[in-house]
This record gives sequence, structure tokens and C-alpha cells, in this order.
Amino acid sequence: MKKSIRLKKNGGASREFNAVVEKDVEGYYVASVLELPGCHTQAKTMDTMMKRLREAIEVYLEVQKAEPQPSDFVGVYRINL
Repeated sequence: MKKSIRLKKNGGASREFNAVVEKDVEGYYVASVLELPGCHTQAKTMDTMMKRLREAIEVYLEVQKAEPQPSDFVGVYRINL
């Protein structure tokens, strides 16, 4: 399932970011934003994780002055060996 986070800029235009969400061994949802290296968050519920993810992206963009490079999400693959 592909999920993207849409943020509105001050001028009304929106931006989309792709996030990968995993559930760790302790039951927390852990999210990483693909276009923003080092932009991660976690929470016990998906609702809280999505709120925190939006906040993490907003803070990341506020601190990093450079525009993030867009990427095209292709997919996540699980490889069994």
C-alpha cells in the first residue's frame, strides 16, 4: 500500500513526501521519510505516528534550507533468503 504525506505550503500549494512505516518488536510504528535523509519518527498508534510524521517533516524543512529532491516511489520488497 502506497501512502504519501501531503503538506500545504504558505502559498496554498501542496507537497508530497513518501514514508516507509514499520512496526518494531516493541509494537511501535516507526516511519522514515524517503526524500528527507534522517527524518524519522515513532509512536504507539498509527494516528499519533501520522501526526508526528507531519511535524517531523515540517521541522526538517524549517531547519534544512535546501529544497528536497523529489523521488518517484516504486515499491518496497521483502526478500527471503
